[in-house]
Amino acid sequence: MDRSEISSLAHQEHAVAAPVSQRRVVQLTRRLAPSAGGTVLDLGCGEGAWLLASAAAHPGARHVGVDTSGPALATARGRSAAQDADVRWVQGDAAAWDEGPHDAVICVGASHVFGGLDGTLAAVRRLLRPGGRVLLGDTVWEREPPAPAQQALDAGPEDFPDLEGLVDRALNAGFEVLDGHVSTLEEWDDYEWAWTGALTRWALSGEGTAKDRAVVREAARGHRSAWLGGYRRHLGFACLVLQDEQAHEDRGDGSSGGTVSG
Repeated sequence: MDRSEISSLAHQEHAVAAPVSQRRVVQLTRRLAPSAGGTVLDLGCGEGAWLLASAAAHPGARHVGVDTSGPALATARGRSAAQDADVRWVQGDAAAWDEGPHDAVICVGASHVFGGLDGTLAAVRRLLRPGGRVLLGDTVWEREPPAPAQQALDAGPEDFPDLEGLVDRALNAGFEVLDGHVSTLEEWDDYEWAWTGALTRWALSGEGTAKDRAVVREAARGHRSAWLGGYRRHLGFACLVLQDEQAHEDRGDGSSGGTVSG
């Protein structure tokens, strides 16, 4: 069983592949405000929770989701069919996506695809119309991480910014910050219990092969140990709604077009 299959199992009981409540997903995606007939792009869309929330909030816009995971996209297609949402799902490398520009770009929990935060900010800005909006979600340090947190994540203090650092880097990349949300401890705990619980229940269900069940059970145990004994209360997650600050200027990159409404 590969990593994408384990991830798909782990998220069966938490539709959002991040420590964010569905209520907050709805609130944040409403802020994207694409124009009628405009497009919303989700880079690393996973199982589609963010893009489907946007599709419900902005039915007049076109929506496109890109991800490498076949199992995640299969779930996303099933959810969009049930919601009767007009979404185009593409299996491919988000870092190689070059269609655009778009009224809004979503990139939540996928900065590793672009080599980190700064690469992500550069990529989404390249794909955005002047004045367009971005919904960015990424990890931050809530506080100085002790050794167990660093070991659990194989990450040091320099690998993630704090919240102020996240905002500063967005500003330096040419964005203004319109809104934001920092995941609460309750959101984190709901996410982690759902993640590890879904895997454990599958491992105990008798489904799959004995080898796969052992792999999945070990993944649940390892993740739970890293969370409870390592990064709980130290690792944070922040979402920012950003707008290109050069709403009425030619950015010099050859892009042009109208601004978003709202």
